[in-house]
Amino acid sequence: MFTGIIERVGQIVDRIQKGRGFELLIDVGEKIDDLKIGESIAVDGACLTLTKFSESILYFDVSPETVRKTVIGYYKKGDFVNIERALRLQDRLGGHIVLGHVDTIGTVIGITKETEFFWLSIKYPITFSKYVALKGSIAVNGISLTVAEKEGEVIKISVIPHTYNVTSLKYKKIGDPVNLEFDIIARYIESIVSSYKMDGDFEKKLREFLGG
Repeated sequence: MFTGIIERVGQIVDRIQKGRGFELLIDVGEKIDDLKIGESIAVDGACLTLTKFSESILYFDVSPETVRKTVIGYYKKGDFVNIERALRLQDRLGGHIVLGHVDTIGTVIGITKETEFFWLSIKYPITFSKYVALKGSIAVNGISLTVAEKEGEVIKISVIPHTYNVTSLKYKKIGDPVNLEFDIIARYIESIVSSYKMDGDFEKKLREFLGG
């Protein structure tokens, strides 16, 4: 589990083909002393397993499914990526609950500056619209952000200077793909409501669930 608060930006130093997947090597800029083989690390919001490390280089095996479902399949040498290690129980939940399970890929269609702030516009598959709420949370390449505007298949997000400068957002340009993970709470609500609908007496059971 993650929070969407990015710890550092790494750089892709190599991707070595392994069948339909590959091994991903990321330079995080410095040695991290308490790393453990097998731990989960979010790379642009996609949960990957650390297979080995050497000085400042982290190694991950990327499955064919992850290649298909995330922007990792687009990576090339020199690209910058957001890095977040898994949440510890004593940590503050500064962003929102992020599982590292990417829902879909969006496309950056607008980046504009307003004084020191930035507006990020992202187009996403309209079928996921039910999970997007105004002022609700969304993870974009693993960054916990808030939806400011929603119109059809486009969302707009206001980004503060700090977030823009300490994440890979500053390297993004129009047309770039981004990982999107929607708020898990919306997923659970959908699952509960769907099961009630299948049972038949939807309104009665919904009132019971809501305590009415």
